[in-house]
Amino acid sequence: MDPVVGATPKVVKSEQEWREQLGPQEYAVLRQAATEAPWTGEYTETKSVGAYDCRACGAELFRSTEKFESHCGWPSFFDARDSDAVILREDRSLGMVRVEVLCASCLSHLGHLFEGEGYDTPTDQRYCINSIALRHVPES
Repeated sequence: MDPVVGATPKVVKSEQEWREQLGPQEYAVLRQAATEAPWTGEYTETKSVGAYDCRACGAELFRSTEKFESHCGWPSFFDARDSDAVILREDRSLGMVRVEVLCASCLSHLGHLFEGEGYDTPTDQRYCINSIALRHVPES
């Protein structure tokens, strides 16, 4: 994964350490910016209350209160937990310009941010996040 200019991760591991910690699919998404197939993720239709943490480092990224049904095949959130939880950067892969979403704590790839799609949400944003990049922590 390319380094994020100006970002200082709180969690620093070698790629070998990430490979040992993460399963092959987790590593492909989180460390190599792959995408899981639509409608296959564990949290696509989850409605339970709680937090969504980074599967790689455990940092809280999103809350269920910001999750909404976008019917796109991946979990969607209209906002991150706070502005410091994620980093946004331009992604020009696949012949298009998108906004990549990364965990601010470990710089793992989470998914992409889309704006102006007309969803009835407070931000008109859709954080389209791979389920495999998250771990749901139910509220107790």
